[in-house]
Amino acid sequence: MNIHEYQAKALFGDYGIPILSSRVIKQDDDVQSICETIKDQAWIVKAQVHAGGRGKAGGVVIVRDAGQLDSTVTSMLEKTLVTKQTGEQGLPVNTVLLEELTSITREIYLAMLIDRGSKQVAIITSAEGGMDIEHVAEHASEKIFTHFIHPAAGLQPNQIRDIGYALQLEKSQIKQLATILQSLYQLFVDCDCSLVEINPLIVNAEGGLIALDAKINLDDNALYRHQKLQEFYDVSQQNQVEATAKKLGLNYIKLDGNIGCIVNGAGLAMATMDLVKHHGGEPANFLDVGGGTSQEKVAEAFKLVSSDKSVQSIFVNIFGGIVRCNLIAQGILDAQKEMGENEITLNTPIVVLLQGTNAEEGKKLLEDKSSNIIPVDDFADGAKQAIALAISA
Repeated sequence: MNIHEYQAKALFGDYGIPILSSRVIKQDDDVQSICETIKDQAWIVKAQVHAGGRGKAGGVVIVRDAGQLDSTVTSMLEKTLVTKQTGEQGLPVNTVLLEELTSITREIYLAMLIDRGSKQVAIITSAEGGMDIEHVAEHASEKIFTHFIHPAAGLQPNQIRDIGYALQLEKSQIKQLATILQSLYQLFVDCDCSLVEINPLIVNAEGGLIALDAKINLDDNALYRHQKLQEFYDVSQQNQVEATAKKLGLNYIKLDGNIGCIVNGAGLAMATMDLVKHHGGEPANFLDVGGGTSQEKVAEAFKLVSSDKSVQSIFVNIFGGIVRCNLIAQGILDAQKEMGENEITLNTPIVVLLQGTNAEEGKKLLEDKSSNIIPVDDFADGAKQAIALAISA
């Protein structure tokens, strides 16, 4: 789960990581009254969206004229911010973060993330931090340094020194870095993070290190342990179909293709998308209804996929182990019936592959029930038919 910069910085503050003085303003707040109380200095106005590249997209604005603060904040709260990471649809700005203006003499990149290969937390650093860090990674990878924290040993003093030297920090700054790294690692572990990123970690005119930005990703599988962190979830920053799927307990991710996929099991779902791609098609989504899914959940999954206007055909690929294929079939029929009762016409062709527990019963349920349901007995044949039907739609 992604959280906003202002939420991440609140956590930074809790762990003693240096941040700037700031104010948070939301759409429902009295913007004018708030701005009138803080006009005595220059501010950076930062749009709060779950995407990078805000600065280049007009989502970070410096306001030096006190008279313009109100209008700048109001204008920002009316934006739909479009960056390279949001896609052309953009993301709504419902919150802005105001931070005091500070001097910057250097920008450093610092991140911690889970490295699945080594099964450790990796520290990624670069003396070339800032907006162009992606360019550095692509064209000057030798300027990016990686260190690994062994879970049993933890962060070691020699690692901190090595990082400080690599970043060309002064002795006093390495001491500051030690405190920041230790706090950051404690936060990473305590909150079950998958990524914590500071870009940039700045050096100000006095030689102090300050986290000018903050990005935190949380492990969804561990959120049940963190009631406070669950409250950081912002549904407005997520694809609305994905948000609905999450409420229903479905694993759904919207993609750019036109072939809807309804599959049980993440591995089979990935294999289904791979096969569709292999035969020249483009999947419209990843959707895992789960190994122990119910008839009702399948019906909801079917309605979700059908609601996507880009979907030209649907490929239902079910291997019945724990789940019974007859329940899948009934779920499809229930969804079609409910859509018909709501005067929603579904002409999208549906290719159905049922294998495993009660597969024959499931096939019989679907026989002659709808002209747009096409049963198949072979995985590759199912993918090819779904592609052909999408092309001819």
